[in-house]
Amino acid sequence: MRIEFSGAAGTVTGSSHLLRVKDKRILLDCGLYQGKDEKDKGNDVFAFIPSTIDYLILSHAHIDHSGRIPLLYKRGFRGKVFATPPAKALAEILLMDSAYIHEQDAEWENKKRQRKGLDPVEPLYTAKDAEGALTLFEAIDFNQRTVLFPGFEMQFLEAGHMLGAAITELFIQEEERKVKLVYTGDLGNQGIPLMKEPVEVDEADFLIMESTYGNRLHPDNKTEHEELISIINETYRKGGNVIIPSFAVGRTQELLYILNEFQEAGRLERGVKVYVDSPLASKSTQIFKEYSRYFDEESQERMRRGDHVLEFRNLFFTESVEDSMELNRTKKGCVIISASGMATAGRIRHHLKHNLWRSECSVVFVGYQAEGSLGRIIQDGAKTVNLFGEDIAVHAKVYSFSGLSGHADRRGLYNWVKAIRKGPKEIFLTHGDLSAATALKELLSGDGYNVRIAKDGDIVPIRDYVKLVPKIEETDLEKTAVATALSRLRKKEDLIKYIETVDFTKVDTDEILKDISNILKKQ
Repeated sequence: MRIEFSGAAGTVTGSSHLLRVKDKRILLDCGLYQGKDEKDKGNDVFAFIPSTIDYLILSHAHIDHSGRIPLLYKRGFRGKVFATPPAKALAEILLMDSAYIHEQDAEWENKKRQRKGLDPVEPLYTAKDAEGALTLFEAIDFNQRTVLFPGFEMQFLEAGHMLGAAITELFIQEEERKVKLVYTGDLGNQGIPLMKEPVEVDEADFLIMESTYGNRLHPDNKTEHEELISIINETYRKGGNVIIPSFAVGRTQELLYILNEFQEAGRLERGVKVYVDSPLASKSTQIFKEYSRYFDEESQERMRRGDHVLEFRNLFFTESVEDSMELNRTKKGCVIISASGMATAGRIRHHLKHNLWRSECSVVFVGYQAEGSLGRIIQDGAKTVNLFGEDIAVHAKVYSFSGLSGHADRRGLYNWVKAIRKGPKEIFLTHGDLSAATALKELLSGDGYNVRIAKDGDIVPIRDYVKLVPKIEETDLEKTAVATALSRLRKKEDLIKYIETVDFTKVDTDEILKDISNILKKQ
């Protein structure tokens, strides 16, 4: 068995990890690179042959975890895709929307290329590719242990990150050896509206874990909720608008839940109108309502009392382009929640163009902004930004709330690992900037965990050191030297760690024995 890291390794977006077990290839997520990652890495090339993938296990529907599945299909993948029922439903609308954006981007680019006499470009994938990929999806509910093939079972556990997001437990048996590999996907923050808390795992031999906020602590959620209502009411009184770039799936619904609470309590200024300006957000909100049985107990109790937690007075969903354009002619009294969450595409860019330069307006970021994204550029204090070929001054007040994030912070990640009663032997950190992953590695290593920051292209063999004996004995080394080393190996913990990391196909065996000798001398 081995793990090949081919996405969200050393960076935040593009999650994709390949497992090779027996003669099968299992892909964990197949996400789209976004922001700077897209420019640096590109989305059109895979580190593996798509047609050779047998199964794809999807942790959740966010595009940075699912967005290249249609491209995988376009390149020949015809295996099964497993996701929880809510994740499957959300992936259907997200992938179709993503395909539409790629088609529109290609059409726009080709108009420019035609005028320059250049050859046209193809979209990364089309709606037809997305439709084909969606036929491969199969829903598996939480806590339902499922056999994919002999010696390989999986189970989804609640991750608490967004509706349908899952931690994946993998139970693998090769010959006489059993291994439990756990993949966190994205672990949820504590106290997210609507969401259940992440489930703690009892044991794991190996752990692939996100590290997005591995170097930061989130402020208290309730404190930020209070700040949000204060910003909205103050901006209303100043005669401006509040613009909130928000992920259409997850963050938007959490914001509606929070605003519902303030509306019910009479704390939202009566003249404020809240607009969700994203057809995708409108569709995903309907899916949230359809799958409300997956909400946390508090939300379900409120619904039993007759509170429609995602609805309130003066809430409007805009559908048409004309309705969206009309919002840009409205100078005050609006809270506009629009996608994308990092302001990289979509209607949000138009709303920023019409409001960023106005000092009476406010821009509120409520999620992670990847390096290189427009959201990150504004968040970092840019004085001007370019939108649709025009330089726009940034005079609006800019706020960033990390407490509203769907990701666990440094404390949440640490506590989740500490709750694992047995193991893990090794932790692979993914889905994080280098600074965040490094900080989390230092924290966990300080408690004795064996932690590695995964790099793009890393290939990690998962071996039992006892099974390595035949490979060593096949060399020309004196068997007495090997026998002596192995007899000590079984008693020395750091030797075990060392031998488990060695790829015997690439390392000279003389060097291995030299390393063993050096470790023994230190003891």
